[in-house]
Amino acid sequence: MRRLLIGYDIGSSSVKATLLDADSGKAIASEGLPKIEMPILAPKKDWAEQDPEMWWKYIVETTKEIVKKGGIKKGELKAIGISYQMHGLVCVDKELNVIRPAIIWCDSRAVGIGNKAFEELGEEYCLPNLLNSPGNFTASKLKWVKENEPELYSKIYKIMLPGDYIAMKLSGEIKTSETGLSEGIFWDFKVNGLSEKLLGNYGIDKGLIADVVPSFSEQGKVTKDAAEILGIEEGVPITYRAGDQPNNAFSLNVLQEGELATTAGTSGTVYGVSTKPVYDPKSRVNTFVHVNHTENDPHYGVLLCINGTGILNSWVKKLLGGESVSYPEMNDLAQETHIGAEGLSFIPFGNGVERIMQNQPVGAHMIGLNLLQHDRKHVLRAVQEGIVSSLKYGFDIMKDMGLNLNTVKAGKANMFLSPLFREAFVNMNNVVLELYDTDGAQGAARGAGIGAGIYSNAGEAFAGLEKLSSFEPESSKIEAYKDVYGNWQKALGRVI
Repeated sequence: MRRLLIGYDIGSSSVKATLLDADSGKAIASEGLPKIEMPILAPKKDWAEQDPEMWWKYIVETTKEIVKKGGIKKGELKAIGISYQMHGLVCVDKELNVIRPAIIWCDSRAVGIGNKAFEELGEEYCLPNLLNSPGNFTASKLKWVKENEPELYSKIYKIMLPGDYIAMKLSGEIKTSETGLSEGIFWDFKVNGLSEKLLGNYGIDKGLIADVVPSFSEQGKVTKDAAEILGIEEGVPITYRAGDQPNNAFSLNVLQEGELATTAGTSGTVYGVSTKPVYDPKSRVNTFVHVNHTENDPHYGVLLCINGTGILNSWVKKLLGGESVSYPEMNDLAQETHIGAEGLSFIPFGNGVERIMQNQPVGAHMIGLNLLQHDRKHVLRAVQEGIVSSLKYGFDIMKDMGLNLNTVKAGKANMFLSPLFREAFVNMNNVVLELYDTDGAQGAARGAGIGAGIYSNAGEAFAGLEKLSSFEPESSKIEAYKDVYGNWQKALGRVI
């Protein structure tokens, strides 16, 4: 009998489910929905919301599809793991009904609230204890609801992160994790528990916070009702959950100090692991609990996040004709011009406020446009080089924090499918890039295997992980990309 694992990855663009054979470590079936991007609601400027029921709808549909493709037999499915978009706020009442749309990661409405709390609590508390400013994270979003929607706030029974909500729909139980609470800036690293000071400052009752379970553990079992809806067996345990960036790092077997992972989907990230509670004094990059953190063996994830990466590329795609032009065609066109796009620079900060810009509304800008010289190929190249430049800006902050940035791992997906993007990334940052055949849903499935005891350690879980290719900087191109970054910095200086 096969031993099968399901991994879910709940993003803001799509939901993906993967069925993994625990013994071979290979994916048997995968499905991602919808085929076009999920809508993000923006009823007001700088808002970003999604309906949690939409996530559940696609969990149901993707599960049915992989069950059909994989031909799951009774007793084969051993565990479920969940990865999810970080920093979201889901509020439910006592009947476990959602009482307002989820306020998701790229929503900027709570920036002022977080800044005020940082001033009132003081950096001498926030930085050593929270490792961050309260910023625009989940706790600040909850405070916004309290201040602006008091009637709704009074109905809240529990708050959850997006993955906690999906686990609740599967199991009927409301739980969260230490890594999840740290990403919401609810966690005090000094006391290894909830931050009483932050909750007190915001006037939030700690009873709204769910019970905490380890990332790798049995966190509930699939109910009869959920099993019937999904087409799987009742009683399958949920044994892993983590935010998408800690999980993406885990998916690439990035668990130890000095290891780095990167992604470039809707947003772009670099995620490094440290055994020390390091922090950026300006909170431009953020430190959270990593999935393998324990009190006796601490591991922290240092996250650089750029909101405006793949979403900028997809925005340009829409301008060029949407479905009539493919991403490979865009990549080919971008390579028809030289490194530097003939002096055209793109600032990609147009998807909400950016943390590396200290939550200032910089926006997206095209700088240096010459109407007699530049055409589509220059714009397309400037977009990709601008995204890499923004990541380089954050890289330098991470280096100042003491992180070792020599080799970076990524899944072969999204922007890393572009040869131009890979070239710019390795040469501008002067790093080795390794691409692997994995994604967040596969990582969540492997995490479920560890949590269920099928794998005794990460070495067993990642035995089936395949490295596809490796890219190294080229001495002939490093200087050229150094000039690209210098021009980009000058362009940035014109808009901040």
